[in-house]
Amino acid sequence: MNATLDMLRVRRSVPPLRLEGPGPSREELDDLLTIAARVPDHGKLVPWRFLVIEGEARLTVGETIAATHAADFPGADAARLDLERRRLAHAPVVVGVVSSAGPHVKIPEWEQVLSAGAVCTNLVIAANAAGYATSWLTEWYAYDRRVLDALGLEPSEKIAGFIHIGRPQEVPGDRPRPVLADLVTRL
Repeated sequence: MNATLDMLRVRRSVPPLRLEGPGPSREELDDLLTIAARVPDHGKLVPWRFLVIEGEARLTVGETIAATHAADFPGADAARLDLERRRLAHAPVVVGVVSSAGPHVKIPEWEQVLSAGAVCTNLVIAANAAGYATSWLTEWYAYDRRVLDALGLEPSEKIAGFIHIGRPQEVPGDRPRPVLADLVTRL
């Protein structure tokens, strides 16, 4: 038996509404981010970076998300605005993985984007292996330039994912998984 493979066989995303504290300490999170950064990275470009959103910052960013939603939907009621305000407030820690993929003379942009996705995957696996539960989401605000500007992203940067990290209140049952025979072509 291999503990990593056993964990991967049963790993399940836990929605942020079902995550609670305590989250990882600063030292634990630094270790998880170090592990997350150990991904294939053709050309050693490091085409990604991390935004750690924790504590009151979760609600500060949430105010930006709610204000942006209100600007687009002036008729939004208080309950909807509160939902938007609390998007990042359920888990004790949310890590935004920022992709800075771009044109390069030798390294295709697609490979850089995949590297950022690998960072997200490594972070999810590392956090789960450390005993936390996670959810990798984007949601509408990950694509809204006003929110990205408020988060300090450069015009060419994108969010690869927001990784919500916490303790599960409950782990949802497994979902249907693809049938391997439907996915594999052997040559």
